[in-house]
Amino acid sequence: MTLINGLPAHVLFVHVVVVLIPLTALALVTAALWPRAARRLGVVLPLVALVALVSVPLTTHAGEWLERHVDSDPLVRRHTELGDGLLPWALGLFVLAAVVWWAGRRTEAEPGQGGGALRWSALPVRIVVGVLSLAVAVGAVVDVYRIGDSGAKAAWHDAYSKTATKSADGS
Repeated sequence: MTLINGLPAHVLFVHVVVVLIPLTALALVTAALWPRAARRLGVVLPLVALVALVSVPLTTHAGEWLERHVDSDPLVRRHTELGDGLLPWALGLFVLAAVVWWAGRRTEAEPGQGGGALRWSALPVRIVVGVLSLAVAVGAVVDVYRIGDSGAKAAWHDAYSKTATKSADGS
């Protein structure tokens, strides 16, 4: 999909990525560090992470089409290079969201589990998953910021005047 209602699809898809990646990151860290939140979020956490994951290649594909239809520019090339790096972060968010959801379900299903098996409620497991979730979440959000900043610079660097062309009253 490259055009939507006559507009480049990338310009529209990017909003899905900009909203869902940070939202998924926040929900993941919250659920990983707070088991009650994981239970309340339930299957919504991995589903949102899946939609975020799928939106990344859709957006980059539409962006590659757009890149071929604008003037060649170092800022556009930089934005494209950065955009190609988001997919591993989105995949990491999805995998960890699925792990947190699955572990939360196992804890609910087996509340009386005994023995030496590692349980989701075991502090070392929660710490490892929490640290991994925090690292991937921060990496993903920082990457989204860097990509968005480079895209804004590519789109707007020569597209406006730094001084006002009209006064505040329109004259």
